Amino acid sequence: MFKKILIANRGEIALRIIRTCREMGIQTVSVYSKADADSLHVRFADEAVCIGPNSSAESYLKIPSIIAAAEITNADAIHPGYGFLSENAKFSKICQENNIKFIGATPEQIEGMGDKSNAKKTMIEAGVPCIPGSAGLLESLEHAKKSAQEVGYPVIMKATAGGGGKGMRICKSEADIEKAWSSAKQEALASFGNDGMYMEKYIEEPRHIEIQIAGDQYGKACHLSERDCSVQRRHQKLAEETPSPFMTPELRKAMGEAAIKAAKAVKYEGVGTVEFLVDKHRNFYFMEMNTRIQVEHTITEEVINYDLIKEQIKIAAGEKISGNNYEPVGHALQCRINAEDPLNDFRPSPGKITEYHEPGGHGIRIDTHVYAGYTIPPYYDSMIAKLITVAQTRDEAITKMERALGEYIIEGIKTTIPFHQALMKNEKFRKGEVTTKFMEEWDYKKAMTEK
Repeated sequence: MFKKILIANRGEIALRIIRTCREMGIQTVSVYSKADADSLHVRFADEAVCIGPNSSAESYLKIPSIIAAAEITNADAIHPGYGFLSENAKFSKICQENNIKFIGATPEQIEGMGDKSNAKKTMIEAGVPCIPGSAGLLESLEHAKKSAQEVGYPVIMKATAGGGGKGMRICKSEADIEKAWSSAKQEALASFGNDGMYMEKYIEEPRHIEIQIAGDQYGKACHLSERDCSVQRRHQKLAEETPSPFMTPELRKAMGEAAIKAAKAVKYEGVGTVEFLVDKHRNFYFMEMNTRIQVEHTITEEVINYDLIKEQIKIAAGEKISGNNYEPVGHALQCRINAEDPLNDFRPSPGKITEYHEPGGHGIRIDTHVYAGYTIPPYYDSMIAKLITVAQTRDEAITKMERALGEYIIEGIKTTIPFHQALMKNEKFRKGEVTTKFMEEWDYKKAMTEK
């Protein structure tokens, strides 16, 4: 087992990793930018190293500074959390070259799944259901038009190196493709340094359901049930739950088996997620594989009663997984509490928290790094907390979430708490009738301002 782990991340996920390490008797090193000097992940680690100025590019994304911090503190492993360098094949490789264990996927696995076009090809060969689409990358506008005719409208063009909705365009006609082609490629190039595009059939009324997986260094893999992430805005998740209200035992079995096929196809090592789109007829299609821990791993932990960060560390240290597939017990919800103003198009709201009070009671979990007097910097992702409720039934978990949101006080900045309060009252959400189009169809601003 590792003696000391450096956490190449910040905020709540860094603090989350520190807590598990402490329980496992592992020393921790936090790295931080100057803007994060007062963050709790700096305070609670055994050691802390400042790795640069405020910007991510000069701190949390600067590989030489992170490797240097690991070397001077004698860390024998690095946990990247999520975001930043967590799916960076170059970083994983440099860790290998410096005899530091990267707690995550190998460079080959990250590269194989990071390029969406290659990932899809691998999944088709492994027998995992995939969305019909172009064979490889689109070589020209004419190739895009021809592929759309073969696949059948509506189609969606996607950046092969994409994520977060960048370089993505829905096209319902040839005229749409002509309008979208150049702008999508330009956006992809600006965001990822790669303007490669591919095309897929656009699935209407889809749900976004992902399967949590774990694989060890000995070729064994298992799944740990599903999460429903359909409540999202501009491809960014807002709330998640498990089990999915759309799930059946038969569908869970089929999706779980497909996710294990996906893991075994790339000899996956670590904890990861296979994401699927599920249509209204419960047909499911591979979307992508995330070779890291997810923001929403918390709700899976609550319904299978297991620490997934601990599992990650154990796998990285060479331990075997049990190989058992897990069924959820009870129901868990997560609301992402962001420093944003929902009534102003979710505009970021950095600044000083003047008053802070967390909800409590049975079945309430909060993962956060903020406190009264803490100043949220404007340089990073705006998520500041994750509020999780767990209960025996979905209705009870929603009722508990309503109560917890009402108790959660964060003053001095705008947050998404009022949005989530409106979401918990939404009739479609309460019935579990949510697709990825939910946010486009719901007048949430009106719902938030209604008494």
